[in-house]
Amino acid sequence: MMLEKIAGAEIVTERLRLRPVRKSDTGLFAMYAGDRRVAEATQGIPHPLPPGAAEAFVARAVAVGAEEDIWVMDGSPAGLAEVLGVISLKKMDRNQSEVAFWVAPAFWNLGIASEAVQALVVANPQGCKTMFAEAFQDNPRSARVLTNAGFQYLGDAESFSVARNARVPTWTYVRKM
Repeated sequence: MMLEKIAGAEIVTERLRLRPVRKSDTGLFAMYAGDRRVAEATQGIPHPLPPGAAEAFVARAVAVGAEEDIWVMDGSPAGLAEVLGVISLKKMDRNQSEVAFWVAPAFWNLGIASEAVQALVVANPQGCKTMFAEAFQDNPRSARVLTNAGFQYLGDAESFSVARNARVPTWTYVRKM
């Protein structure tokens, strides 16, 4: 995979540009995150998406000194949409980070998530020694994205899903850098 890290905290691959969130992304975030399939595949997106949630997400994403770095999966380098999904790294203690991502349903099964996760791992923008990630056990595609990026299965757990209003079984993965 051809990868280049460029100024402005962007990570570029052959088809994607992982770039910082912009205020102009708000409308597409609201549309995509408002889809039940997207919300139920994440821990923190509620369904239905309440008014102002997309705006609050953008404000959190652009906040200086945030504990989480968030990028938009921008497909414009390959003639795709400017917003295909979101990927993030949440800082943890002991030089560790947690990867999370979602892709809009219109772009599922195109390898977008795999390319984004692999690029983030290679770039390692937080310089961490270990990355963790979780996938809901009813979402084996996300688990496959993680294993394709070199993550190893660590164990079973469960996490709360806001959209489902329930604890959901998860698989936990680790990637030593």
